[in-house]
Amino acid sequence: MLVLSVQIVLTLLVICSAIFYLFNSWVGLAFAREQTGLVLPEKPAGVSLLIPVRGLDEGAAENWRSFCQQRHPQYEVIFGVMEPDDPAVPLLRELLVIYPHVRLIYGLHIYGVNYQVSNLIHLLQAARYEMVVFADSDIRVTPDYLATVTAPLHQPEIGLVTCGYMDHHPQFLGAALASLNRCVEFLPAFLLGRALDGGLRYALGPTIATRKDVVRAWGGLEQVVNRIGSDFHMGRLARAAGFRVEMSPYVLDNCCGRESVGQVLQRELRWARTIRMNRGWQYYGLGATFGLVYGVLLLLVSQGAGWAVLLVLGMYALRLAQAVTAIHVFRCPGLYRWLWALPLRDVLSFGVWLAGAVGRRVYWRGRWLEIQPGGLLQSST
Repeated sequence: MLVLSVQIVLTLLVICSAIFYLFNSWVGLAFAREQTGLVLPEKPAGVSLLIPVRGLDEGAAENWRSFCQQRHPQYEVIFGVMEPDDPAVPLLRELLVIYPHVRLIYGLHIYGVNYQVSNLIHLLQAARYEMVVFADSDIRVTPDYLATVTAPLHQPEIGLVTCGYMDHHPQFLGAALASLNRCVEFLPAFLLGRALDGGLRYALGPTIATRKDVVRAWGGLEQVVNRIGSDFHMGRLARAAGFRVEMSPYVLDNCCGRESVGQVLQRELRWARTIRMNRGWQYYGLGATFGLVYGVLLLLVSQGAGWAVLLVLGMYALRLAQAVTAIHVFRCPGLYRWLWALPLRDVLSFGVWLAGAVGRRVYWRGRWLEIQPGGLLQSST
C-alpha cells in the first residue's frame, strides 16, 4: 500500500512538472510575440546611466567600455565606487580620459547594509537627467542597449523597465550551468509569475530603468537600502505607487567567465533564500516542478514499469522542448551545445531548492549576511 501511495504521489509530481514546462513554453512564446512592436521614440529624453562598482570582475574593461559607446543623443555614464582604494578606480580613471560623458565618484558614505544600494543613492543624487538606468557592472551591452531599455519609459504610466540576463556564450561548465538556470528556468518562471499576477510585480537587478519621479513616488532608494533582493522590492514599490513594470526585449549578456560550479551554486543558494523570504509560500510551490528527479524516483519505485517509462520520457521530451523554446526566445544560441548538461542542471536546481527552503544566512560579495522576514538584511558573524 505504501509503495502504491508513493507511486501515485510521484506520478502526480511528474505530471505537474510536465504542465509547468508547457506553461513556461507558452509564456515564453507569448513574450516573443509581444516584442515585435517595440517603437523607439523619435526624440529620446536624456538618460543618466548609473553603475555601482566593487572590485574587478572578469572582462571589466570591456564591460565598462560598452556602457560608454551607446547610440543615444544625450546620455551620461556615472560610475560609483565606495572605497577610494578599490582596484577598479585606476581602470575607471582611464575611461574619464577617453569619454567626456563619463564621471566617477568614490569614497562614498554607507547608508545601509546593502552596499550596492548605498552606492546607487549617491549616483542618483549626482544624476543630471530625469530618466535613469541602474546597471550592474558585470554586464556587457550593445550600442542599442540604452535606447531600447528606456523606450517604454516615455509612456508615463510605465514606471520601471527590467531585463533578462545570462551568459550568451558560456565557455566553461560553471558558466553554462548558470546560464541554463537563467535561460530555461528563471526567466520562464519570471514570465509565468507575471501571467499569474496579472502583470510584473517585481524587477530583476542587472538593469532597472526608471525615472526620478517614480523613485520619489515609492519613497526613494532608502526604502531598499537594508534589503536583499532590492530589485524585487523596487518593482514591488513602483507597482504599489501606481506604475506599470515592464520587461524589455533586451537580454543582457552577463559573462560568468571561469566561475566554478561551487561558486554558481553558492550564488543560487543566496537567490533561493532571497526568493523564499520575499515570496513566502510561492517558493515551496516550485517543489512540484522538478520532473527529472521525480521521474527517476518513479522509475525506481515502479521497477521500470512500461507506463512509468512512457510517462517519464514524455515529460522529459516536454522539458527539452521547453528548454529549446527558451533558448530561441531569449536569443541565446550559445546554449544549444550545452543542452547535454540539462539533466545535471535539473538535479542541481532541486538541491538548491531544498537548501534554500531552510536557513537565512547568505554569502554576498565577501560578507555573511542574514535575511530577515520581508527581505530585511543584517550583518551575520
